[in-house]
Amino acid sequence: MNPASIRALVTGGAGGIGGAIAAELLSRGAAVLLVDRDAGALARAAERFAKYGDRVGTLAADLTVAADRQRICEDASRWRGGINVLVNNAGINHFRMFEDQPPEQLDLALAINVQAPMHLCHGLLPHLRRQPEACILNTGSVFGSIGYPGYAVYSATKFAVRGFTEALRRELADTNVRVHYVAPRATRTGINTSAVERMNAELGVAMDPPELVAKAVCDMLAGGRAEAVIGWPEKLFARVNGILPRVVDGALRKQLPVIRRYAGETAVTPRT
Repeated sequence: MNPASIRALVTGGAGGIGGAIAAELLSRGAAVLLVDRDAGALARAAERFAKYGDRVGTLAADLTVAADRQRICEDASRWRGGINVLVNNAGINHFRMFEDQPPEQLDLALAINVQAPMHLCHGLLPHLRRQPEACILNTGSVFGSIGYPGYAVYSATKFAVRGFTEALRRELADTNVRVHYVAPRATRTGINTSAVERMNAELGVAMDPPELVAKAVCDMLAGGRAEAVIGWPEKLFARVNGILPRVVDGALRKQLPVIRRYAGETAVTPRT
């Protein structure tokens, strides 16, 4: 799509990867409707993007609430004549070993990471089908291809998003709606605790700035690949895991003591 013709809804748009995606889209001439549950963060984002005038809109909403999701779909279908790009970016992650994870965190991860993007796609698809050209982009993770210790629930949700995106892309193959999936590796955003950052440093795991992910997203919307894993060697590991999972099993087993140690910190001081 021509960036200047894009009218995008970005969930989780007040900061992190969502804020970076919004900034990149706006810099390329697009209009962006930011959706986030944090009204204060949305106000700060609006101030940050004030130079773009009416090409920026904000909507405070809780993606776990059905009435709010309906309001998002209704407002997005009207904003500046209606959006033509849906970026399902909002996500949540609680880093800890599965047996230490309280049930409410399981429910919340499924609600935000899986159910919300599916509901928004379902609610907005009739509108998107009426556009001359439209895109859906779902943000996954490298952990949507590699099940990683300490991220059992998060991995499950991102595996689900990847499968949903693949099936939806095939359902819409003969329509005007393109469907994309982007899988970042570890990224320096608020979703990661200090324990995660220290663990990644000890294990030699690279962490990307959100701006790098945002550029990849915008390139995909401009006509790039349908699916992409960001980062090397993570891209290779994802492929190897799909073909020779026992090889990855062995590599991750060596990391397990370190992962357990840092996951234990988050079990004592959970961050939600």
